[in-house]
Amino acid sequence: MAIYNKLVRDNIPHIIETKGNLSSTKQLDEKSYFLSLQEKLQEETEEYLEDTNPEELADILEVVYALAACQNLSIADLEAMRLAKRKERGGFDKRVYLISVD
Repeated sequence: MAIYNKLVRDNIPHIIETKGNLSSTKQLDEKSYFLSLQEKLQEETEEYLEDTNPEELADILEVVYALAACQNLSIADLEAMRLAKRKERGGFDKRVYLISVD
């Protein structure tokens, strides 16, 4: 038996069962869900940093969208915030690397 104790995507238990295995799950309360999403964001970010697989970026976005929903933000709300910050501070297109400030 493998113990995971982590948040997984909704269809994972079904996928496990179609492979002939059994899984034990529970539904998290709001606080536990939010904390588990934060852990999942760290997990997915670490996975991306290890191998830079673009699919990991998609996983990161999925977690970010779920975190936004927990804070009553839509994807459109999040995008509006991103664009406002980009307008004020810019993006990362110019590859500016700050070395020091006097």
